[in-house]
Amino acid sequence: METQIDSRWMPEIREVNLSYLMLAQSMVRADKVHAMFCLGVSEEVADILADLGPGQLLKIASGNMLMCRFRFDDEMVWALLSEHGRRSPTGMDANASRLHASIVMAGNFAEAV
Repeated sequence: METQIDSRWMPEIREVNLSYLMLAQSMVRADKVHAMFCLGVSEEVADILADLGPGQLLKIASGNMLMCRFRFDDEMVWALLSEHGRRSPTGMDANASRLHASIVMAGNFAEAV
């Protein structure tokens, strides 16, 4: 049963991986510093992404694991992001909640680098 699930999801995993890698590469080539922040990658990883050729992108995308991942596991950030226009538990509106979440995530990225 497990192999059926794996083979069923492989085309979707490949598609997500290829889309993510192409987007990441485009972002790095356009604005490396901003891309590093948005993607949560180091300068070394950004340089590797920028230099990958089409064949390399396809080969990497064809792996059986997702290349992208959630960069944060902070419950507060998820609570702030998931309010969808409602008042957050702290009484902030949706825009303030998203801004607060962005600030928290930026701090987490700075600590990681």
